[in-house]
Amino acid sequence: MKDLALLIINILFLTILAHALLSWLLLAGVRNDTVMRLYQTISMALDPIYRPLRRVIPAAGMLDLTPLIAIIVLIILQRAIVSLG
Repeated sequence: MKDLALLIINILFLTILAHALLSWLLLAGVRNDTVMRLYQTISMALDPIYRPLRRVIPAAGMLDLTPLIAIIVLIILQRAIVSLG
């Protein structure tokens, strides 16, 4: 059970990282169909995690801090799980 939880946390961490990298590519002007589709798919997958966080995290101009906060929460969860067992 612990290993499954840690695996899910790692997958979420990598997915958030991929989402951030793709958003930087889009900001840099890389607008091909593959990047756009992948970004939109990951956005839909992460929306259930991001939506509640966006309600609490104040906007910082054009900078979205939600992925950073989500990663911090995942790290805290990961450490809590590891320390339990």
